[in-house]
Amino acid sequence: MSPLVTSENRDGTPESPIVKRILIGDPLASENADEHLLPKRMALPIFASDALSSVAYAPQEMLMILLTGGLAFLAFAPWVAAAVVLLLVVVVLSYRQLIRAYPSGGGDYEVARKNLGEVPGVVVASALLVDYVLTVAVSTASGVDNIISAIPALNRWRVELAVVCVLGIVVMNLRGVREASHAFAIPTYVFIGSVAVMVVTGLVRTFLGVAPVASSAQYALHAQSISQAAVLLLVLRAFSSGCSALTGVEAVSNGVQAFRRPKIGNARTTLAMMGGIAAAMFAGLVALALISRVQYAENPCDLAGFDCHGTPQPSLMAQLAAATFGMNSIPFFVVQAATACVLLLAANTAFNGFPLLGAVLARDGYAPKALNTRGDRLVYSNGMIVLGVAATIVLVIYRANLSNLIQLYIIGVFVSFSLGQIGMIRHWIRGLRRIRALPDEARAQESARRQARSFRKGLAINSVGATLTVAVLVIVTITKFTHGAWLVFLAIPILATLMMGVYRYYRDVEHETRMDDTVHFGSAGDIALVLVNRLQKPVVKALDYALAARHEKTLAVHVAVTKEESKALQKAWQEHGMPVPLVTIESPFRSYAGPVIAFIKQYREEHGSSVVTVYLPQYIVGHWWERVLHNRRARRMAQQLMLVHGVTITLVPWLLDSSELIYGRRSRPVPGQARAGFPTTPQLPYDHEPRQGNRP
Repeated sequence: MSPLVTSENRDGTPESPIVKRILIGDPLASENADEHLLPKRMALPIFASDALSSVAYAPQEMLMILLTGGLAFLAFAPWVAAAVVLLLVVVVLSYRQLIRAYPSGGGDYEVARKNLGEVPGVVVASALLVDYVLTVAVSTASGVDNIISAIPALNRWRVELAVVCVLGIVVMNLRGVREASHAFAIPTYVFIGSVAVMVVTGLVRTFLGVAPVASSAQYALHAQSISQAAVLLLVLRAFSSGCSALTGVEAVSNGVQAFRRPKIGNARTTLAMMGGIAAAMFAGLVALALISRVQYAENPCDLAGFDCHGTPQPSLMAQLAAATFGMNSIPFFVVQAATACVLLLAANTAFNGFPLLGAVLARDGYAPKALNTRGDRLVYSNGMIVLGVAATIVLVIYRANLSNLIQLYIIGVFVSFSLGQIGMIRHWIRGLRRIRALPDEARAQESARRQARSFRKGLAINSVGATLTVAVLVIVTITKFTHGAWLVFLAIPILATLMMGVYRYYRDVEHETRMDDTVHFGSAGDIALVLVNRLQKPVVKALDYALAARHEKTLAVHVAVTKEESKALQKAWQEHGMPVPLVTIESPFRSYAGPVIAFIKQYREEHGSSVVTVYLPQYIVGHWWERVLHNRRARRMAQQLMLVHGVTITLVPWLLDSSELIYGRRSRPVPGQARAGFPTTPQLPYDHEPRQGNRP
């Protein structure tokens, strides 16, 4: 009989559930993977949407912290913004060096693991995974915030909107990288263009003497009393909030393998484009916010005259668009729509980085192997689903509140920044040492001198990067720890410990299963046991299979729960002249697997270490509800008997009449059915009659 497998369409494509085909699309063949690699124009919105969109909330968070001390503190804003832009430039240059040295897609994790050791590498991976989850949560919350700024009536549905947005992004990414890039390219480029037009328009109006004025400029601000000693701390806290503009820079280094060839050159170019655009947008928005006198309070009630109870506080982007183009104007809605879209789609960066990093960790043994499995659309779908679930949980817990979520943010990314840059320093030092160890002749060659210059350049850039990122990590830790960041510092070591445990488990399994010369093949005998409850056609079919396999001995085994069943079976066995001896095992406690295991043990004590093959008849049904009506004893017994050494399980299918539905269009596979081992449509010749498969 032909085996039951997942059905295929006429073109050979596996048939999927109709809902899955609508949402995700038809499966893609592995040989089509290269067609889904990204050119630079599509890679930019995919990998840079997080870094570009962060400029929509980073200036807002920076100014909000400064305004805690009063309007006078806005004098620090240009210097704080300049420090953020300088740091962004240094980090981009540093990651260009990392991409050149480690193009395999491991990013900071690979650098730290290879140059600093296992523990730093796992810590970096944990920090990145946590940061990717927070990237989705923060980007979604910020996008919903901008939607509510344009349509305040939606404020009551804030959490629900955020969850729906995450679900939509998950589905879009499950469709594949190429489809996601097409869907996300337009909003990203519209966002860049609309912000550029808004900044230029605002600056031109200022130059002409009609500077834009934000709606919040009219409100008085109830500032907190700040001691002289706390001034520096407040400025540093504003700087740490502004540094959220750097999130997502590392995503390109983690996704080099998704670029078209030449991968390294395209990735480095994309990173440079992303850094330049993000720096220009950040500086322009801060300048326009200061010109228009935007006020954004951590507590809206601190704005005297503002209805903090009945109206949500407009975002910085909404205030700038309204001041520049006019409230409820078409350009205002374009800016708001583009900002909301790109903030929501910024989570897409994490949906590319998280699964790729998860696949690398799975290959190295630090994460479950399922994360290294590509789905129907050639993406690491399991990693995307895990990320979506984790981000949804965070959004629900924090009620999609951006101000609360931002306090957890950027800790993880600067942990990875710092360790990655330190790892790159060791990488360049090792390279220079190798060159110095060469003979004088080899060291004097032009190629060696060129390589040494390249190594020294990389060492200089990454040294500056390491110094700045470590300093920022210290600042971020001090300023954000008591505001909720302690949860991130708790989550990172817990996740790192779990990853180390996974690695130890895989290592132990590998050690147990490794081939060596002490393994011996061959046993003293070969026996087949056909388990029989009642004498029926499925049992006869199982007996036929066992006899056809020509075992040294074949026995029919009946586990007798009642004497009446046992006598009835023995009588039927004799009446039909069955060619196999029937062995009856008493089971006074109504268990099945236990008595069979005891019988196998006793048989081996008497006849030696025989190989035992147990044949179990099993019904194949066409309706889902039929599985409830049958006790599935065969599967339960198989799971228990598989724990006995030297026992092989053979499930012999018997197709009930309803199973013919599997061959027709009325029976549709459900998600996960094929992977769970349940039959869908068998692959059979067109002239095959399904019922023939039951004939022994």
